[in-house]
Amino acid sequence: MTGAYGTTARTLLFVPGTRPDRFAKAAASGADAIIIDLEDAVAPQDKAHARAAAAGHVSVHPALVRVNGIGTPWHDDDLAALAGAEGLAGVVLAKTEAPEHVATVAAVLGPRVPVFALLESARGVRDADLIAQAPGVARLLFGNLDFCLDVGIPSRGGDEQGLLFARSKVVLAARAAGLPGPVDGVEPEIDNEAATLGAARRAAALGFTGKLCLHPRQVALVRSAFTPSDGELDWARRVLDVAAGSAGAAVRVDGEMIDRPRLELARRIVDSAGEEPA
Repeated sequence: MTGAYGTTARTLLFVPGTRPDRFAKAAASGADAIIIDLEDAVAPQDKAHARAAAAGHVSVHPALVRVNGIGTPWHDDDLAALAGAEGLAGVVLAKTEAPEHVATVAAVLGPRVPVFALLESARGVRDADLIAQAPGVARLLFGNLDFCLDVGIPSRGGDEQGLLFARSKVVLAARAAGLPGPVDGVEPEIDNEAATLGAARRAAALGFTGKLCLHPRQVALVRSAFTPSDGELDWARRVLDVAAGSAGAAVRVDGEMIDRPRLELARRIVDSAGEEPA
């Protein structure tokens, strides 16, 4: 399978590879893409079972699969099991730290399978620009919890400021490489709607265009954070209406001077809402 599955998704929902009974439910949750997880959600003794379940699913149905990182005892077997699967929409590569990691995946799965590079360490974030430019990379993902563990940032409370640089670096690397906007990491408090919505809004404000979800109840909240508000849409429509008769000159809307960058922003807002820009 080829195509854009997951490359512009705002909501990407993890489902454990050990729960094939949840695969169809996850796909029907409203998430833009699902990620069958063979890594963190699966205990070592269950890796083979999860791998077989994931391979069976993507032999027919579209999904992303998070494989275990390079250097783990399970990585090679994960790739071998997925090779040739018609529904495999992409591989989420855990612990991506170098362009060579991407090349290793491409060597097994071929160029038709896009790689979603999950940056979860100091090395991965440091070299985000090189990874983003690696052939086969479709999108960058930020693994906030593992990154916190790697660099010694508390992952519960007070970590947002500490992650600001890392998140911004991932956003800049994606943009400079011409990739779709990157995906922010998970919000672990799955029963805390305010935490999920707040984390998603902060990610959107930094330039991320999607977020990883751990539970279906997070999907609608995350989507709302990455969807223009009614107020933003109203502003964008007014800007486009006024600018339509300006022959490219700067215009004034609601006391604000609108030049080319603000006009382009208005077009993007309207476009992201699924409307036809003027």
